[in-house]
Amino acid sequence: MPKNKTHSGTSKRVRVTGKGKLRRQQTGLRHKLEKKSSRVTRRLSGTEELAKADVKRVKKLLGR
Repeated sequence: MPKNKTHSGTSKRVRVTGKGKLRRQQTGLRHKLEKKSSRVTRRLSGTEELAKADVKRVKKLLGR
């Protein structure tokens, strides 16, 4: 059997922590930043844990 390939689009968007949790970048920080307050842009910076409903599907795409 050949090896399974990971989904490259998903691997670019999601990071796996040491304990196996999935983290992703928060949305809304790519454009129209002039209209958003500094408070909002600070809140959106950093990563957040993936929604519980998506974990199973994304782990499959990552080959885990």
